[in-house]
Amino acid sequence: MARLKASEIRSMSREERLKRLQELRSELMMARMRTASGLEENTRMVRELKRAIARILTVEKEEGGK
Repeated sequence: MARLKASEIRSMSREERLKRLQELRSELMMARMRTASGLEENTRMVRELKRAIARILTVEKEEGGK
């Protein structure tokens, strides 16, 4: 999974951001299940997914206020 930078997120359209947000949330759910079952050794992925989701939500909130 590639890290999302805030500048990349801001360059996306609103629809692209919402689509990416849904994808990240489903990836997060799968990563949490793999980690809980012991299949996933890279627990850092959960942290990175949560941060990417937070970045998208932050940009959405910033642009929603304009």
